[in-house]
This record gives sequence, structure tokens and C-alpha cells, in this order.
Amino acid sequence: MTRANRVTPVGELIAVPDRGLFWGNRGCLVNDAREVTRYSAGRMWIICVLSFKGRRRVQWQPRRLTEVYFLDEATGMAAGHRPCGECRNLDYRRFKAAFFATYPEDEPGVRGIDARMHADRLVARGVRRTYPDDSGALPTGTMVLREDAGWLIRGDRLLRWTPGGYDTVEPYRAGQALTVLTPRCTVAVLAEGYRPVLHPTAESI
Repeated sequence: MTRANRVTPVGELIAVPDRGLFWGNRGCLVNDAREVTRYSAGRMWIICVLSFKGRRRVQWQPRRLTEVYFLDEATGMAAGHRPCGECRNLDYRRFKAAFFATYPEDEPGVRGIDARMHADRLVARGVRRTYPDDSGALPTGTMVLREDAGWLIRGDRLLRWTPGGYDTVEPYRAGQALTVLTPRCTVAVLAEGYRPVLHPTAESI
């Protein structure tokens, strides 16, 4: 049976057979019967590589972090996650440098990053914080909601998200009424120059 462990750009968990490029967590989400009982736990929501130092994990163990999976890094960021400081240390340091270039007044280190990200991604537990934008100037890697679907901004194009990849291209321009899914502080990091890993279909369509 396919487990509901894939994360959409809006942060929902769905069951699909397609594999993603990354995994991550947002705390322990399951009870002793391995049933999902909460949306999140804690503020450290990370994006990890699928293979690191030969480690093996037993999926969805009670009282431990619950493994969830992302199509690509842009999807994980839209859902409110950031690069892991261990298995993706170089990317984390790039993310951190861009973050504090934008928010130099925040508490230094990962605590400051996670505090602002937590405030920017949720209104309440399980309720996403989004905001409207029609500027046509959002940076590459930002995910938006349009016509009830998630779309990736890549330069002057919008790419429609699906669990298996991006499948439709439309122009991105000023005046389009979009709902931004990627947390505001992460959008600022992208604007500062951080480039997330995108699924190969973002390059091929």
C-alpha cells in the first residue's frame, strides 16, 4: 500500500507512487499505530538528501520524526521547509547567508531562521499563511497557487506542479493575481540569490 507521505506545495500529505528528489520532516506526525494524527510538531522543518553516509531508516516510527517526501526542493520550500544543516551543509550555509543578508536583526543561527520561518509559514497549526502578489517579480523557485493548482515560477514562466513533475507552461507577467505559497522569508532568500534544486521536468518542458 502506498503511504500518504508525499508533500504538496500547500503542505498536504498525499499517497502517490511517484518518487521525489528529497525527504524531510516536520516532527513526529504519527501515533503508536502509525496513523497521522497531527500536522506538525516543532519548528525545525528540513529538507534532506535521500542517501547520506549509508544510513537506513525505518519509516514512520512512533515517537520519532516522520519521514515525508518532496518532488524537489522548491516544493519543500513552498511547504515551509529549509535545507538540512547536516546532510546538505553547503546548501544550508548558502541559505543561511542569504537569510541573514535579508534579516540581519534576527537571532543568529538556526534558531533565528526557524523562528521566522515558523511565523511565516503558519497562521495556526495546519493553517498555511499565504499572501497575494501581482507584481510579476517573484524570484525563480517561488511556488504560487493559481486556479487551485500549485505553480512554480522559473524566470518569466509558470510551470504547473504535479506529483510526478511539471507538465504545463504558461507565461509569468505583472498583473496576474497569484497566491504565494512559499513563505515570505524564503521568497526573500530566493530573491537574494539562493537557487533551489528543481525536478528535471522543470528543465525539459
